[in-house]
Amino acid sequence: MRWTGYSRAVENLNSDFKVLMTLEPHGPDVYVGLSPKYPWGRVYGGQVVAQGLRAAHETVDDSFRVHSLHAYFIRGGDSDEPIRYEVDRIRNGRSFMTRRVVARQSAGPILNLSASFQILEPEEADVQEMFIPEEMAPPEELEVQSWSPMMEHCPLPNRLSPAQASSWIKIKTPLGEDAVLQACALAYASDDFPTEAARISHPIRPPSSGEDDRFVGASLDHAIWFHRPGRSDEWALHDFRGLGLSNARGLSIGQVFDRQGIHMATVSQEILMRKKRTEVK
Repeated sequence: MRWTGYSRAVENLNSDFKVLMTLEPHGPDVYVGLSPKYPWGRVYGGQVVAQGLRAAHETVDDSFRVHSLHAYFIRGGDSDEPIRYEVDRIRNGRSFMTRRVVARQSAGPILNLSASFQILEPEEADVQEMFIPEEMAPPEELEVQSWSPMMEHCPLPNRLSPAQASSWIKIKTPLGEDAVLQACALAYASDDFPTEAARISHPIRPPSSGEDDRFVGASLDHAIWFHRPGRSDEWALHDFRGLGLSNARGLSIGQVFDRQGIHMATVSQEILMRKKRTEVK
């Protein structure tokens, strides 16, 4: 795979979300994106999901908005080479459109994503049953942290039983009223905390932050249901619960709320959490 533009520097790729979501067309329904370097070496999974969603959006009419996506992480991505997004137009219906996106690098596929889009329809009813828990402190009362110039988060204290990991998160780039970019920003941020909710259930307590060399871990699959539009370039609460561990896999499900308490999305993720085997000499 070659991309003639890859060798030139892309200004603000590491800090500007709009630049990160700028994909270069490479033939019919094929797009190429770049990745900044991340502290752990591999490409951040939320970036690949967000860029895959962006590529899918390029093939649907503006009157449609994403309502759900389901993604499988196949292998870790390499930040030193571009990512090729191949979009398959599975179905074009009057009310719904379905797309499949395969993200590839030279080692092979790194992500398989399915996304469904719905036409903007008049709302006959809007009933919200999920709300921000009353005990959640606002971001102004918490410490702002960041592992990337692209995103900030204000984590709340973890709860071990039942397993809970929550944080206020926002994309630092102002995105305005661009509904597509806001949806991609939510997808990007949604991969930040579900792993934490799943891993804290393990009886061998992982450290409160950073990598744990006692385990082999990876995100396996990821799903998002987009309920209502909202802004991810402002503080949004990502509130996750771990559902336990089985067969070296952990599952977490969470809700995303904006500052006004609007339920924006539901997110689920399953992770691999396998204890490293002691080498036999």
